[in-house]
Amino acid sequence: MNIDTALKEAMSIAGAVGVALVDYESGMSLGTSGGGDWLNLELAAAGNTEVVRSKLRVMSTLALNDSIEDILITLHRQYHLIRLLNSMKNRSSLFLYLVLERDSSNLALARHNLRRIEADLVV
Repeated sequence: MNIDTALKEAMSIAGAVGVALVDYESGMSLGTSGGGDWLNLELAAAGNTEVVRSKLRVMSTLALNDSIEDILITLHRQYHLIRLLNSMKNRSSLFLYLVLERDSSNLALARHNLRRIEADLVV
């Protein structure tokens, strides 16, 4: 599946507000969908790049021999889900960033769907 199709599928997840495919080495998004006036996905992509980089630095400092599946940030009204792409088909410096409305989403199902999208995505 290509980037546009992956973003459309992510936006079909119940409660999805916006999604971005981001390269955390550069902080740039490769594509976005949704967002709206109150959610600047380009700015959010750059900011969440720092979240990913910070967690990777901590893991390196602690000499953890593991990889990040996803990072969850819970707000009162939203979930912000960062899914690092670790499949064999994709570069390892990419992540999917998904914003969900908390009241209308199912976090477990959203994580499952992002894992499926990751597996099918070819960049």
